Amino acid sequence: MSTQILERPETKDADTGPEMFHYVRKEKIAESAVMGTFVIALCGETFPVTKSPKPGSPVCPQCKEIYEAMKS
Repeated sequence: MSTQILERPETKDADTGPEMFHYVRKEKIAESAVMGTFVIALCGETFPVTKSPKPGSPVCPQCKEIYEAMKS
């Protein structure tokens, strides 16, 4: 997998627990936001993109760990 296809964390709407933002493939963000298709985060979560992260938003620890390992 290449880090060139990653842009920024995206969100998963969850009924329980704090809202976490996930890393997803860059080219899938707009498609999901417009068409409502599901994206797959690095951690394996699937969800439609519904929100954009704001600075300081919590990031999924699994996604962050995977992303950092890919950059090395």
